[in-house]
Amino acid sequence: MKLALFDLDRTLLPIDSADTWSHFLVQEGGLDAAGYGARIRAFAESYAANRFDADAYQDFQMELLARFPRGQLEHWRARFMREQVAPHMRPEAQTLIDAHRRDGFVAVMVTGTNAFVTRPIAAAFGLEHLLAVQPEEIDGRFTGRYVGTHTHQHGKVRAVEAFVAARGLSLAACDDSVFYSDSINDLPLLERVQRPVATNAEPRLRAVAAARGWPTLQLFACADR
Repeated sequence: MKLALFDLDRTLLPIDSADTWSHFLVQEGGLDAAGYGARIRAFAESYAANRFDADAYQDFQMELLARFPRGQLEHWRARFMREQVAPHMRPEAQTLIDAHRRDGFVAVMVTGTNAFVTRPIAAAFGLEHLLAVQPEEIDGRFTGRYVGTHTHQHGKVRAVEAFVAARGLSLAACDDSVFYSDSINDLPLLERVQRPVATNAEPRLRAVAAARGWPTLQLFACADR
């Protein structure tokens, strides 16, 4: 199996879908914009500083989902896709994905943003396979918890290993494997694939790529880079 793995935020999209969704949900849900906004920004700052607490972040994300009925969330998500995501979908990203599919790769989105938010984004890119945090749901309502592993840092490695193991393989046994990411936080998975590609990379990842001779790719500019 040839495996092409794609991070989402600032890799396939020039925005952070999780933060954008969080601010959108706070606004639409009439929540305390100042209080929640401060928490969202604090998580973003810790992520940028590579001192991110993935468990605390997912607890926060799941708490937000659990505050609202599923039907209302789906209505807001449709608007979010139209207004906040679709305008940022770039043809360069789609071309990259399509090229790997034509070459016989199994193309997979691997993202720390939860699956409720990212499933329609993956579908819009034509990606059948999504590895993302799975919110727990009981009787049609989110519980405020998630199931399985989170998909941050080493969690992405665990999710990919489980994905290939379900197909009777190991990551090391793949005929080819490539991972596109912008973030130093994805170093654990970048180090495990045969072809790591620093994509729209933040400065620390660019430095690692230069030191190790990894290829770099600039699909598009990100506003905060």
